[in-house]
Amino acid sequence: MRKYSPWAFFPILFSLLTAAGLWVVYFIAVEDEKITPLTSEYTGADHKYPPYISLAGDAPPASCVFSQVMNMAAIGGFILGVLRYLQLKPRILVPWINSASLVVMSLACFGMTLVGNFQLSNDEELHNVGTMMTFGLGTLFCWVQSLITLRLTPRSEGRRIAIPRFLLSAAITICMMLYFLLMSQRLHTHAARTQWALVMFFLLFLSSFAIEFRHYRFQIVCTDDQEPPLSQSETFSEVSEYQSDQL
Repeated sequence: MRKYSPWAFFPILFSLLTAAGLWVVYFIAVEDEKITPLTSEYTGADHKYPPYISLAGDAPPASCVFSQVMNMAAIGGFILGVLRYLQLKPRILVPWINSASLVVMSLACFGMTLVGNFQLSNDEELHNVGTMMTFGLGTLFCWVQSLITLRLTPRSEGRRIAIPRFLLSAAITICMMLYFLLMSQRLHTHAARTQWALVMFFLLFLSSFAIEFRHYRFQIVCTDDQEPPLSQSETFSEVSEYQSDQL
């Protein structure tokens, strides 16, 4: 039986814990009667808000949990982006694509902190900027990674992994377009459901990196100044390669 790298569990745990945290926020808000449930139609007659993620985490105690969840998700997402960058760095022939992907993911994670720490009722403009960064740049990251996967994946798994990733990227894009369209038409319940689906699809996409991470190990090496300096790739990662295809 093949022994896989323990790093394969990181994307899965990150996605599961983030999803669980967001649903905890939702159930707290529903229990406190701050929002209408996703299973009910929003009428606006009972002084409840529609079940958008941001509105679920807008008032305490749900807002406290929401801020913590989004901050932890931002840190975890950034680490995931760095690991993916290091995984691809020794094998990709177009370095700027890999670097741009890391920058996009980093900015999307920064957007998560804005969403979590600047509630909609306190600073709507900054909160919406964070939302656009998270959704817009997060979607771009998914498309770029899907393209990279098609050309560069260990053990000739590129097509088998890339097709589901392209489908997830398309689903995320469609959900984002529907979200803004439904919001503009004031169909808030349907827009909220679409938003929740968008976030779950995005987390599912990130969890799929477990497929590649199972072949890799990452190490941080500390050396004495008297020792000869290591190259950047040796310093930050040791990579086991199973495929010679390069992008």
